[in-house]
Amino acid sequence: MSIDKFDHAILDALQRDGAMTNAALAEIVNLSASQVSRRRSALEAAGYIEGYVAKLNASKLGYGMRAITRVNLRSHGRGQANDFSIFVRSQPQISAALSVSGDADYVLDIKVRDLDAFAAFIHEVLLPHPLVAQVRSEIVLLTLKDSGRITLR
Repeated sequence: MSIDKFDHAILDALQRDGAMTNAALAEIVNLSASQVSRRRSALEAAGYIEGYVAKLNASKLGYGMRAITRVNLRSHGRGQANDFSIFVRSQPQISAALSVSGDADYVLDIKVRDLDAFAAFIHEVLLPHPLVAQVRSEIVLLTLKDSGRITLR
């Protein structure tokens, strides 16, 4: 499926508000609501839209601490990467996990209630994992930008 300027406009609007109705989208992109509905369904089916989520305020929900943690594994191979991936997906404190180039194997975005919860996660869960060789963390002091949006042009 190739996408055109109308599809880009739909995707851009949905990035700002995933709960937007087809009628509201129709006004923005200058198409009928039925045309928007067909296009939206096609974009979902083709995988351009992976899902819809509400962006929650972690701090208001009691998760006042965020850390960016770099992890190096003891050994590397397809099996180890798969095992670490399974481990990461099972940890609710990890909101994002990225395999990266550079001096770390993975970068984890960890959200917890406070410093004690972070220390417990690092010392009782992450460091004891048999694949983990080294962990380095930075505590997030202030988030300047965290939109998650993709620039569509």
